[in-house]
Amino acid sequence: MNKMLHYLLLSGWLFFLGSFGLFWHRRNLLLCLLSIEVMLLAVNVNFIAFSHSLHDVVGQVFVVFIFSVAAAETAIGLAIFLIFFREKAGLSLTNPKLKG
Repeated sequence: MNKMLHYLLLSGWLFFLGSFGLFWHRRNLLLCLLSIEVMLLAVNVNFIAFSHSLHDVVGQVFVVFIFSVAAAETAIGLAIFLIFFREKAGLSLTNPKLKG
């Protein structure tokens, strides 16, 4: 059970870092996306830890689905980032004027 506590502390710390980064860098699109990815990594660590602890593979299957959703999110986010960068020539999210 001690090893489970280490995984949960790691997951909590990663989620805290991701949420702190999201609130700290809320005007920078790229850093917001990276912070969300760190938060998803924390959720994946939780799923793997509980899946291993309960001897069940459902958590590991969820991790595969979360990785695929995260890859799609990253692809869409980077496409939005490129459009945003071309239009404004910067990364600031103060006054976004994207229409769509």
